[in-house]
Amino acid sequence: MSAYVSVTLRQQVINRAEGCCEYCHLPEAFSIYHHEIDHLIALKHGGLTAAENLVLACLPCNRYKGSDLTSIDPMTGEVTLLFNPHTQFWNDHFQLQEGYILGLTAIGRTTVFLLRFNDLNRIQVRQTLINYGLYSNLSETSPSQDIRDRPL
Repeated sequence: MSAYVSVTLRQQVINRAEGCCEYCHLPEAFSIYHHEIDHLIALKHGGLTAAENLVLACLPCNRYKGSDLTSIDPMTGEVTLLFNPHTQFWNDHFQLQEGYILGLTAIGRTTVFLLRFNDLNRIQVRQTLINYGLYSNLSETSPSQDIRDRPL
């Protein structure tokens, strides 16, 4: 198993994501750190270093997700899968409200909880970007929303 991501594959993932974190939608251009290539299914769980298993993730989302595939839904206490931007639509699971990202479903709530979308600093950054029109309009096309229709 190899974690090496070629320059070409890395660029495909970045282009497909339009330079935004595919979990929280933070644009890399306004992040302190470069976004990272994340394995949806970690190598240790048998995931491959292939385009269909890679996403662009901001540093906090990637660190909080780690190799996890599931977590606990804070509302029901049930083990729940995390959001998969390759197979699910962002707007089906999340809603942006004044800088907060709200989980609309068990998957949304669990992902918001585990990836700590609503830590104070992240909300402040998101709200500032929204105020300046620099944050993705999640009610329209977004990197995660139309990924199933995009060619690599």
